[in-house]
Parts: sequence; C-alpha cells; structure tokens
Amino acid sequence: MKIIVMGASGHGQVVADVLFQMWTRGREMEIVGFLDDDAALTGTKVLGLNVLGRLADLPSMPHDCVILGIGDNAVRARLFNELKRADKRFVTAIHPTAILAPDVVISPGAVLCAGTVVNTGGRVGENAVLNTAASLDHHSVLEAHCHVAPGVRLAGNVRVGEGALVGIGSCVVPGVSIGAWSVVGAGAAVTKDVPERTTVGGVPARVLASPFD
Repeated sequence: MKIIVMGASGHGQVVADVLFQMWTRGREMEIVGFLDDDAALTGTKVLGLNVLGRLADLPSMPHDCVILGIGDNAVRARLFNELKRADKRFVTAIHPTAILAPDVVISPGAVLCAGTVVNTGGRVGENAVLNTAASLDHHSVLEAHCHVAPGVRLAGNVRVGEGALVGIGSCVVPGVSIGAWSVVGAGAAVTKDVPERTTVGGVPARVLASPFD
C-alpha cells in the first residue's frame, strides 16, 4: 500500500511518524513521501522522506491512498472533501501505543497519535485528529474534521462537533457537547454545552467570542 502524506509541516511530520511506527509493527505500507504547497520544500527531504511537489501534483504521483497532515481544521476539511469527491482512498493512522476498546469505531482518514485512549463506545469521525496523550472516554464522539489537542481529557458521553478544536490540556465534563467549528482554549474546563462557532476559555470555561457578538 503506497501512501502519500498531504502536508509536510509539523502536523504532517507527526502523521508520517505514526505511519512509520505502524510500519515497524508489521503493517504493510510504503510512505511514498509528502506533498506540500510550500514550493521551497519541493525536492527536499523531511524525516528522510521526499517532498515530491505541491498538493495539486497528487494525480501524477503513484499512490494507493492518502492521509492529511494539515493542522488547520477548515483547510483539512476542504481538502478531504475534494479528495473524497475524486474517489481517493484514505488511510487511517493509529499509533501502536494507542489504547482502543474493542467496539471503538475509527473512520477513514482519522489520526490517533501516541498515547491516545478511546474507551468503549467511542467514535472517531473522518479526518479527525486525537492528538498526543489525549483521551476519549466511554460513548464519546469526535465528528469529522475536529482536532482534540495533546493532553485533552474528554469524559463520557461528550460530543465534539465537526471541525471543532479542543485546545491543549483542556477537559470536558460528562455529557457536554462542543458545537461545530467552535474553539476551546488551552487549559479550559468545559462544564456546559458550547454553541456552534463559539470560542470559550478559562476555568470554568466562559464564552470569549461568538457569531452573535
């Protein structure tokens, strides 16, 4: 299985390393290289892998599937949907140190980084990111394109909406929903539902910005 990583910056390198760790544990795959729109990177090596060209060069590159290594949720979602319409196949990247309950469902294109935990009933949507040492407790759901940052603790029956960002080191109490395309600030403690496209922060978290301001 030949894989191209779309994006060669910091997050893309993390994704590539997850794939490499999977390969060292016996997964049959070949990481062909990166594509990135920073023209200065073309022809260079990142993590020992070639940066082959720009994102638009994908059709000319031999590959079986792709994975997105782009940190910005909106950009990652747009590109994922474009590639999906083009019938591209997406690999799912799960670090060997991730701990998953047997009934967990992980959708195509998702990334689960080192030390992540997903407990029973958990669901991780398409193109979502559960970053380093973050945990998703029982029956919680990450919808498509969201990003749960390193060290986040999500309690049971939490739902993180499409494209939302849950900032590093934050926590969410049981049963709370984070609305689509919202942002939870670093270190926040979320104790009640967050509406769509709203930014919250603090302990306990309070609204910092909303589409109604």
